Amino acid sequence: MLKDILTIVIPCKNEGINIYDCLGLICKQSNIEGTNVVIADSSDDADSLYWLSRARIDFGFSIVIHTINGGYPAKARLNGSQLVKTPYVLFLDADVMLRNKNLLKNIWETSLAYYEVDLVTTPFQTEKGWNWVFRVFDKFQRLSTLLGTPFAVGGFQIFNTKTYWEIGGYNPEELFAEDYSLSSKINPKKFWIHKTRGVWTSARRFKNKGVLWMFKIMILSYINRNNPNFFKHHHNYWN
Repeated sequence: MLKDILTIVIPCKNEGINIYDCLGLICKQSNIEGTNVVIADSSDDADSLYWLSRARIDFGFSIVIHTINGGYPAKARLNGSQLVKTPYVLFLDADVMLRNKNLLKNIWETSLAYYEVDLVTTPFQTEKGWNWVFRVFDKFQRLSTLLGTPFAVGGFQIFNTKTYWEIGGYNPEELFAEDYSLSSKINPKKFWIHKTRGVWTSARRFKNKGVLWMFKIMILSYINRNNPNFFKHHHNYWN
């Protein structure tokens, strides 16, 4: 059972019905019964609080939902990870939808149990007309791995819990690209991209900030990979 292997941590702030839909799809995962899901929440709007409360009622038959204090993603993930007692932890964003019901089971049977990797991520699918952006990112991701600094988007990261703490865990002082800052510390030989078309997310980040800005900031993140102060500024990402 996944509950003995994996804990899921989800940072959340004012995600509205996204958090409900996200948890609903987690419930449909094979062998998910009894798995702990930690929501590190900092929502302050009534709609989001309603859907989170509704999820605890509707999905409590399948998964065990815990709600704790959140904050910016790095702090929220750190807070959640401090409750993890399983060998692996999945950091999942509230707007990431697991549409393949066998995804976590398949990742365990291949990437984790067989290859014994320290970090697993997946490609993402998104809204019509925007998938090309993620396919370009896939190429950037492969290049970053070849250069020795794996880039796993924080929207879907499965860490070996022991390794996660050995490399320091999420730094609550980091306000930007905290996912790259952490994943880049993983041994490239222990990094795995699980091929699937079953992980969907919104294109809202690219719509809000623009494609060129997003790729520019990714390149700057690589250039500043050894500059801790770079990641402690939000670079107007949250504006």
